[in-house]
Amino acid sequence: MRSPCYGVLTWGLVTITQCLSSSDWRKQSIYQVMTDRFARTDLSTTASCDASQGVYCGGTYKGLVSKLDYIQGMGFTAIWISPIVKQMDGQTLDGSSYHGYWAEDIWGVNSAFGSADDLVALSDALHEREMYLMLDVVTNHMAYRGCGECVDYSKFDPFSSSSYFHSLCLIDYNNETSIQQCWEGDNIVSLPDLRTEDANVRSIWNDWIKEIVSKYKIDGLRIDSAKHQEKSFWPGFEDAAGVHIVGEVFNGDPAYVAPFQDYMSGILDYPSYYWITQAFQSSSGSMTSLADGVNRLKSIARDTSLYGSFMENHDQKRFLSLTNDRTLAKNAIAFTMLKDGIPIIYQGQEQSYTGGDIPNSREAICLSGYATDSEPYTWIPSLNKIRSWAIHQDAKYLTYQAYPIYYDDNAIAMRKGFDGYQVIGVFTNAGSGGSAGVNLTGSQTGFAAGEALVDVMSCTASAADASGGITATLEGGIPRVYYPADRLFGSGICSSLAGERSR
Repeated sequence: MRSPCYGVLTWGLVTITQCLSSSDWRKQSIYQVMTDRFARTDLSTTASCDASQGVYCGGTYKGLVSKLDYIQGMGFTAIWISPIVKQMDGQTLDGSSYHGYWAEDIWGVNSAFGSADDLVALSDALHEREMYLMLDVVTNHMAYRGCGECVDYSKFDPFSSSSYFHSLCLIDYNNETSIQQCWEGDNIVSLPDLRTEDANVRSIWNDWIKEIVSKYKIDGLRIDSAKHQEKSFWPGFEDAAGVHIVGEVFNGDPAYVAPFQDYMSGILDYPSYYWITQAFQSSSGSMTSLADGVNRLKSIARDTSLYGSFMENHDQKRFLSLTNDRTLAKNAIAFTMLKDGIPIIYQGQEQSYTGGDIPNSREAICLSGYATDSEPYTWIPSLNKIRSWAIHQDAKYLTYQAYPIYYDDNAIAMRKGFDGYQVIGVFTNAGSGGSAGVNLTGSQTGFAAGEALVDVMSCTASAADASGGITATLEGGIPRVYYPADRLFGSGICSSLAGERSR
């Protein structure tokens, strides 16, 4: 299914139409923005923003437009922004609605982020850069400041009557009907649960999303709380939107998550999030569980290339709140970005932010000064470059399902890509004070005998042995990512070691 088209553009060696099908989204790399916490209109890097207070900090669409160079400089081709609709007002013991998930009026806009015209300007600015806009949307609930039994439904637009909502009940997470029909939230901010199974509610949402996508030239949607609605809601909603959607199914069991893709194009890869976090947060993490998990998901998922691959987001603790070893974070980031799926990096990963539970994981990026010399800021673009180049070299690269070719207590090697075009990533949880050695056979790597190779992360040359095998030594716990040297010709990646040297 396709979004509205915004013109024909030239992107490197490829001419594309500025409208994305789901298969087009496979090629993208997404930077997740919390609009309030990214950039102020005045671009201040010293204005107060204490994430623990859960208050508005002044981020706007205008500020975001002014800092698109910062995002594009890491190689991202799309951004995911916070929900845009008018929010519940006021400060509560649970904080304010700076995050965008407490809707009161779906036809209004959150003026704290800017005007409707400002949002159009953001969309236009992205499209002028040959980038794309993914919008976060919430269709499961509205929000009321107060207890569930005292909701004033007249405050909601257009759902201004209790008849639009399920009766108040607490969620029993062992019961699917309860998950879909009972209420999220609490008695500080209650989240009345909409009767999305009703035809009139569906009609309102479908009309709304059709208009929103058209008005703001939206290229894709991230769906909040997707598991809290009946699955049958999603096909009609996606058809009405006319764009690719990726749903938040907050569950670590691939058998629970995978069936949602029968109803929506994409899903956030929560199963892999848990495996990756556990494997890389310490040297005692389980590479076996990670390898087994990848294989299990691959065997049951409808299309892993349309999963959203992430290791941090606004609902989870920062990875570096679990360890102070930034080398472990490098491995986790590289694994996340090179495995199957559309890579998603949450703002702040590139600045090694360390926030713990909500709201502390929602730090303001402006306070970093938008440093472009931080280690992750320079690490991430190298991963985006090799992924983008591998896609350019072989159209089948994205649909080749990555799989573990080796693992032991402290290392795992992954292969993605057909012979002659494969990326071999070798990762470790040994940490900055450790190292790992991995011997891979030619049958595992697929490399030709004596083939010239480049570790694109360190720009180090090597060669496969007489059988096509390699020995990877990961000094200081730094991962290696191997690609055929001759295939790098014209990429600008490690130019002195690539095919340029012999042509």
